[in-house]
Amino acid sequence: MAVPARTCGASWPGPVRTARPWPGRGPRPCPDPRGPASGPARPLSLLLPPLLLLVPLLAAPGASAYSFPQQHTMQHWARRLEQEIDGVMRIFGGVQQLREIYKDNRNLFEIQENEPQKLVEKVAGDIESLLDRKVQALKRLADAAENFQKAHRWQDNIKEEDIMYYDAKADAELDDPESEDVERGSKTSALRLDFVQDPNFKNKVNYSYTAVQIPTDIYKGSTVILNELNWTEALENVFIQNRRQDPTLLWQVFGSATGVTRYYPATPWRAPKKIDLYDVRRRPWYIQGASSPKDMVIIVDVSGSVSGLTLKLMKTSVCEMLDTLSDDDYVNVASFNEKAQPVSCFTHLVQANVRNKKVFKEAVQGMVAKGTTGYKAGFEYAFDQLQNSNITRANCNKMIMMFTDGGEDRVQDVFEKYNWPNRTVRVFTFSVGQHNYDVTPLQWMACTNKGYYFEIPSIGAIRINTQEYLDVLGRPMVLAGKEAKQVQWTNVYEDALGLGLVVTGTLPVFNLTQDGPGEKKNQLILGVMGIDVALNDIKRLTPNYTLGANGYVFAIDLNGYVLLHPNLKPQTTNFREPVTLDFLDAELEDENKEEIRRSMIDGNKGHKQIRTLVKSLDERYIDEVIRNYTWVPIRSTNYSLGLVLPPYSTFYLQANLSDQILQVKYFEFLLPSSFESEGHVFIAPREYCKDLNASDNNTEFLKNFIELMEKVTPDSKQCNNFLLHNLILDTGITQQLVERVWRDQDLNTYSLLAVFAATDGGITRVFPNKAAEDWTENPEPFNASFYRRSLDNHGYIFKPPHQDSLLRPLELENDTVGVLVSTAVELSLGRRTLRPAVVGVKLDLEAWAEKFKVLASNRTHQDQPQKCGPSSHCEMDCEVNNEDLLCVLIDDGGFLVLSNQNHQWDQVGRFFSEVDANLMLALYNNSFYTRKESYDYQSACAPQPPGNLGAAPRGVFVPTIADFLNLAWWTSAAAWSLFQQLLYGLIYHSWFQADPAEAEGSPETRESSCVVKQTQYYFGSVNASYNTIIDCGNCSRLFHAQRLTNTNLLFVVAEKPLCSQCEAGRLLQKETHCPADGPEQCELVQRPRYRRGPHICFDYNATEDTSDCGRGASFPPSLGVLVSLQLLLLLGLPPRPQPQVHSFAASRRL
Repeated sequence: MAVPARTCGASWPGPVRTARPWPGRGPRPCPDPRGPASGPARPLSLLLPPLLLLVPLLAAPGASAYSFPQQHTMQHWARRLEQEIDGVMRIFGGVQQLREIYKDNRNLFEIQENEPQKLVEKVAGDIESLLDRKVQALKRLADAAENFQKAHRWQDNIKEEDIMYYDAKADAELDDPESEDVERGSKTSALRLDFVQDPNFKNKVNYSYTAVQIPTDIYKGSTVILNELNWTEALENVFIQNRRQDPTLLWQVFGSATGVTRYYPATPWRAPKKIDLYDVRRRPWYIQGASSPKDMVIIVDVSGSVSGLTLKLMKTSVCEMLDTLSDDDYVNVASFNEKAQPVSCFTHLVQANVRNKKVFKEAVQGMVAKGTTGYKAGFEYAFDQLQNSNITRANCNKMIMMFTDGGEDRVQDVFEKYNWPNRTVRVFTFSVGQHNYDVTPLQWMACTNKGYYFEIPSIGAIRINTQEYLDVLGRPMVLAGKEAKQVQWTNVYEDALGLGLVVTGTLPVFNLTQDGPGEKKNQLILGVMGIDVALNDIKRLTPNYTLGANGYVFAIDLNGYVLLHPNLKPQTTNFREPVTLDFLDAELEDENKEEIRRSMIDGNKGHKQIRTLVKSLDERYIDEVIRNYTWVPIRSTNYSLGLVLPPYSTFYLQANLSDQILQVKYFEFLLPSSFESEGHVFIAPREYCKDLNASDNNTEFLKNFIELMEKVTPDSKQCNNFLLHNLILDTGITQQLVERVWRDQDLNTYSLLAVFAATDGGITRVFPNKAAEDWTENPEPFNASFYRRSLDNHGYIFKPPHQDSLLRPLELENDTVGVLVSTAVELSLGRRTLRPAVVGVKLDLEAWAEKFKVLASNRTHQDQPQKCGPSSHCEMDCEVNNEDLLCVLIDDGGFLVLSNQNHQWDQVGRFFSEVDANLMLALYNNSFYTRKESYDYQSACAPQPPGNLGAAPRGVFVPTIADFLNLAWWTSAAAWSLFQQLLYGLIYHSWFQADPAEAEGSPETRESSCVVKQTQYYFGSVNASYNTIIDCGNCSRLFHAQRLTNTNLLFVVAEKPLCSQCEAGRLLQKETHCPADGPEQCELVQRPRYRRGPHICFDYNATEDTSDCGRGASFPPSLGVLVSLQLLLLLGLPPRPQPQVHSFAASRRL
């Protein structure tokens, strides 16, 4: 079939390239010299009819020409590649030989079975026993606290010098010359303690004393605080006694409703770099223990009467209020004037988790004051929200929190319609800012609806008054007595004293005093008792290495959040917030896992084998695997435990090296003196013995290990005999592989940089010794991506060197760049099958790239390359025609492994879309690849700089010149509010200028948590050989793609692009570090995941006394007083701030 000559005017290097026949359209037209046509390029790839693909595309007679390779030719090349790879792995991999070695040493090990149901029940029982010991200690502490407080006699005249205690912040305050205590001289009889380092606490501690932490904004010398310190001192002996009974106890803490924290053992407070805003009443564990779950609607007055400063106070107050909510609570926020509307996209109550609260906090900042006040609109909206039964919610305490600057309307008709006579919804009202409005209507609203009235005149009153409502919610709990004394276990969160990730058991402590004989029972909660359990202590109860590299244990709570999971690895933690990672976000979500999660939350037992997708350890690949899930509830807790096992991990090896002579013989192969002849050995950094010093440097760790083994035996009681015996056995097994296979082979003949073997026992042997210098894989096989993927996949798994698109290309120097090829060793003994090891080779990248060109060519054996003569007709190949033909090997993740283009060798390891976007898109469109998108909720992102506009600091109300000239302004509340803001701003400057977490000064808060979108690709449904055309008008290309049998490789042959007019789109694989690219939170709340709240709810008690509902007075400011205060400010003599005292503090007199 004659083909018209190419007439586009462009010349090709080498033989003149003629145009191909254009199926169904005659000769292919030339590109428009004016440039690409308008409109988007067409990325769609059309499959040519199979019959047409068999027609050779020959050049015109008498012309020097060639054609695109026929399909059978390319299939032949693919078979040659498969045979070469298989041959090298059979010779050097040593899979069969290693099987024989295991069988020859059958007397040195036993095969044990993992029985999932028994395993998971045993671990659940062990965790239950661990937590039960903490529960008993909690109960002893709570009972003692209630008795101590009941016996305590309130002292009105108590003085600071009467109290002796260790102030945990004293050392930091002495080091700070600007500290308030240093300026005025501390009057307390503060203890000075000595501390010793304790590895269990990761801190210096003193076991003879407790420590006390008092929030920065609470005056230590107030009568309430001093009495609190007085009676809680007796807890010290109970703390000490608890530790004697259970030496594994970690922090024991009493968080008082007054803000005082007393904890044991004593340790200095972790002083932040900025203001210490820690308040125990805002900790996740305290919030959960102090009240039952809440359904809360916050309504904010944004009428025109709300001044600039007052509106700022309201915004900050709402944000602080949100921080008092936990994941068991539900909330919505609305603003109102003549009508009410939600401040965010949430149209109903949503779970008060970290991400939803973040949406609220950002939305609140956009509130603008205008219009007139309409309490009726605000309350009707709030009641409608609480009456909506078609959504998931807490279904316990119901409340409305209203922030306003004042008003006259009592909206009694609204309360009569929605809330009376049962008063199931509590109403809390907050008068914000300095004003001269009558507050009686606000007090009336709160008092007639079982709530409380608060005043927030300035910044300093925000934190205390947005958390005191918890005392009101605690009344039904206190009145319920023993029924409410139930231990609850929290979500995972970051310990403020450095323990890392912990869970806490909590138990409320009640006020048991009565005012007199026959008087009503006290209904105040004294505080919450808590005991921490480190996640690492729970992990130690789970099997570590018998489950294999891809088996694991996990646990979730009633919210579906993971307590244990190998993927629970938060990049940054903020101790103000819990670590909430849903099970379906820790793994790749599917319907089967949704069913498993629901069953676990419901407290059921179960077992299910599923086919699912898993993400590789390096997060570059997706594998479709089979997993067995088994789960049981952990009794007496809200947790459920699960076990995940691949089928090949049903059995495992347990070494039985009773022969000490053999132990010594195998141990000698761990000595560096043997490396030159036997290959370099990396040992997994596991806890083989208690006295083994850990090190991130494997050479140093091996040295420490050898030194310890010279002092103890593998059977020593201080060592893990299972780990040690398996390690020594695998040392001998892999050495025999060197002796039988590797030592007598010439690696250079096959262009290999190294051969290696890695085992479940923790050995990675690399041969020859010099290859270890360039070995970058993790010495712990269970944490090595190549190891885990090889176990999950059959055949040979290629792993090119990792390259980030932002980094410079690979440097091909001294032949050090290699491509790993690995495969699992499957061992069948009787009817038991397991995979105890992975073996492989490291290919010399440059040499194998040359070999690849030869294998994908028309050359046979050592013949010279076949060239097209003046009168011959032949097909292009990857060697001779590499200027016109692109030939590549791409792995199952879409990363370039080998190419016939020399200039692409330094791009090996990059996502192929970065090399040839047009071709990668065609492969994806033709189902050679499938895309999987997921979100990482544990990433850390650099903090965004504040977007301040204008010259004034953000958050400061700036009066105009007209205001200064107006006498009425000076006599108004606005002026006084401004003065107070400036005064408190000296201390609380960060509240309006930075996130509170940043003010904590914790190193972890330098970066903030964010959502990162991840995209991975994996092989699609196409498993055959295809010739395909990339239909792109003038720039169309033919390509052939075929999977290589028994590998994770795709062989692609394509015409090089004629022009760059077909850049229709680029597939992205890299992470997107931007919270905005996360899943739309407003859409997610419309389909909430299944969860269950706590089993108990205390929101009502018929004997509750609601008469204590807040009192306050509002008076017009005196001009004389204002002028005097102004002069004091100008003279730099600010009055000493008095402690915030309101009726709750006063009512705590004991």
